[in-house]
Amino acid sequence: MTTHAAPDRRMHPVVRAVLVIGALLALMWALEVFDQATSNSLDPLGIEPRRLDSLDNVLVAPWLHYGWVHLLGNSGPFMVLGVLTYLAGLARWLVTTAASILGSGLLVWLVAPANTVTAGASGLVFGWLAYLLIRGFFTRRPGQIALSVVLLLVYGGILVGLLPTAAGVSWQGHLGGAIGGGLAAWWQHGRRRKAGQARR
Repeated sequence: MTTHAAPDRRMHPVVRAVLVIGALLALMWALEVFDQATSNSLDPLGIEPRRLDSLDNVLVAPWLHYGWVHLLGNSGPFMVLGVLTYLAGLARWLVTTAASILGSGLLVWLVAPANTVTAGASGLVFGWLAYLLIRGFFTRRPGQIALSVVLLLVYGGILVGLLPTAAGVSWQGHLGGAIGGGLAAWWQHGRRRKAGQARR
């Protein structure tokens, strides 16, 4: 009697990553459509520095943008870096995403100039980029180191956004996101590597 193995119906990790990040990107575009259709009614949900009633907007602001140009500029890096980070595993993606959002939003809330309102996904993008750049340093895996080099060549130019060089650009959000992503890389890879060395 011949039996046939059941086909593997599990979704390919790359497909899953594209669907998840693509869904979040579609959400951002849908929110901008609504914002434009309602005379920018969502804009006040950005982060206003040192206002307690704006502190919870730290979790909302990354998904909102100030116009199509702003959203379009973030969409490509969001998709590419989000997918690459998701491929590290769902748990690691969640930790890195949460750390990047919190790091970005809290630094904006603490040190951005008064009477400003900040929103946009760029802090999260910088967090994902920092995670991917730093991870290989901790893991020592050739593939991850090679990816870090490629990403540095492709996206290295945006790292100038960590400095206060352009008016109207939230370097605080970029820097905070990068700090969060870097801490996520250390927490998930650096500590484990040190623990493994300690057990030898």
